[in-house]
Amino acid sequence: MHVLAVILLVLVSSPCLGQTLNPSPAQIWDVGDRRWTLEEERRFEKWVEGTVKEDFFIRHRIPTDCADAVIAIRWIYARMAHLPAAATTTDGKWVGHWSTDWQHLPTHPEWDKDVRFRAALFHLFPRTWTGTLPLDTYPVRISPDSIRPGTLFLVTESHTGIIGRVFLDGSRPHPLQTWESALPVKIQKLNLRYFFSGKPDARARSGLVRFRWPVADNGEWKYLPVKEHPFYSEEQYGSDFCNGYADFVEAVAKRIDPTNHDPSEKMAKVLGTITGLLRERVPMVLAGYEQCRNGDCPEASEVWEYHSTAGLDGALVLLMDHLSQLVEQDPLSPGRVKKLMEAVTIDLFENRSLTLYDLYQHHLWFSSDPEDSLEARWGLKKCEMIYARTNTTNASIAFIEKTYRKRDPRYADFSITHQRETLRRLGTEWTRFECSEVLLRPEEIVRRSARPVSTVWDRSVPRACGVIHAEMRATDDSMTFIERTYRGKDPEYADFSSMHQQELLRRLSEEWTRSGCSEALLRPEKKPRPASPAPRPLDKIGGRSAPRTCDLIRKEIRAANDSMAFIEKTYRSKDPEYTDFSMAHQQELLRRLNEEWTQAGCREEVPPTATKKRISAIK
Repeated sequence: MHVLAVILLVLVSSPCLGQTLNPSPAQIWDVGDRRWTLEEERRFEKWVEGTVKEDFFIRHRIPTDCADAVIAIRWIYARMAHLPAAATTTDGKWVGHWSTDWQHLPTHPEWDKDVRFRAALFHLFPRTWTGTLPLDTYPVRISPDSIRPGTLFLVTESHTGIIGRVFLDGSRPHPLQTWESALPVKIQKLNLRYFFSGKPDARARSGLVRFRWPVADNGEWKYLPVKEHPFYSEEQYGSDFCNGYADFVEAVAKRIDPTNHDPSEKMAKVLGTITGLLRERVPMVLAGYEQCRNGDCPEASEVWEYHSTAGLDGALVLLMDHLSQLVEQDPLSPGRVKKLMEAVTIDLFENRSLTLYDLYQHHLWFSSDPEDSLEARWGLKKCEMIYARTNTTNASIAFIEKTYRKRDPRYADFSITHQRETLRRLGTEWTRFECSEVLLRPEEIVRRSARPVSTVWDRSVPRACGVIHAEMRATDDSMTFIERTYRGKDPEYADFSSMHQQELLRRLSEEWTRSGCSEALLRPEKKPRPASPAPRPLDKIGGRSAPRTCDLIRKEIRAANDSMAFIEKTYRSKDPEYTDFSMAHQQELLRRLNEEWTQAGCREEVPPTATKKRISAIK
């Protein structure tokens, strides 16, 4: 780990990699004498704020994951503005506007019709990831003049997103609103989120960063040294950066917007923001219903992605949770806020209106699926949604039993324990809302049952790949559901459940690769879908197929032991069932770390005194 960190520091602090400065009609695009400057960065910021919307990549038919999206946004603007752009690939190559590998392809004045540019962009996507972005970015100071639209947040070898807007009026849960894409790679909407990240790692160069500038130097293209960029700073890595704040997220928020907003004004602004987003959702839901109500939107097709409201619904959940927190901070607020919310009426569809307060009560059960009924889209069919999620969970249990019982029984036991916990929670919700299958209309029971793969994918597809693909999508949907349903009211469970889903996604990705699957083989029955790149190799998406250092494994063992101590101390008395469930997860994690430690030939030559007992768990 230390060696890798040193290599990374050397790479990012030097001009790095060089390409001959030799303008040619064969290169991807020409930059002439145009170069990045502070003024050009400000223009880029305005373009991101005004142009990048949730359907940006759907409109331009570009499949992305998180890293692809931020790289594409930078490259697209650079192509439009005839500015330099570059990216470092996983094999150490440097690709930029000067590259001539695509000279045989035609070009075009408009970037989205430029076959050469698009081919170069699609070449980059499977060869770059969050692990290469530190080579193409630099850390910035945390202030309003440097944290602007176009700035990235980078979580070490895990996730990234781009800041889309900055709000300094107290109307949002956090001043920084982000646009984020996610796995699996597909043509999809960007998710609207608010900034969330753990404390950045100086050695991994994570945190809030901006793209580096390629510059011409002695007849070659090179990166401008990191420290010469206008916003460069390593203050976010300081040990005292978070002093006085709950965490890194709050520390960033207070540095960006230090104003202490009047609570009443802030409440009014948050209510206004929620009302505005709900009104925006109305025509989106109606358009999706008209387009998809007859089954004309195969799940995951481009038209389905276009009409899905998953990103907007996620943002509404965060805003509603933020509103709840504001109310809890003022004991006199609940009654007053309820009256304000009841005074606002929103027309949803013909002959149906609800107050803002009613929608607040229903929002966790909004459906994002454009094929659902209008009532279900607005959370008015909670029982049907619980029934559907129950069916999906039972289907997941059957899949885990069939796929992993013989191959990895311990993992099967662990996964099924998780699914049963989900069933328990769904059962609680079913009882709370006094649901009964007798109340469900027959057509709803059929509609909400788990969809067979064969109804979506052509039967000529090998069933194994179709099932794996469907499970990857179901897992992605489960992660969205967990975030929407539990993030606000039970963040510990949300973290734990998301961790499980990420592990399941990793295993499915392994199986996808092992089976030789490709999304190019999968064809919706009704509409052709452009082939998307296959899932990234596991060493690029956080999987554990790539060898890891003993130091990193040791740290994870310590973290797992710390988690077990925290769970016992915090939950044993008040929620023993959850405690047992969580402890089972941590013990399974320790078992796997033990195996990895042994396989990697690791041993504690000079173990720190404070951690010797913890490390003994792997012997």
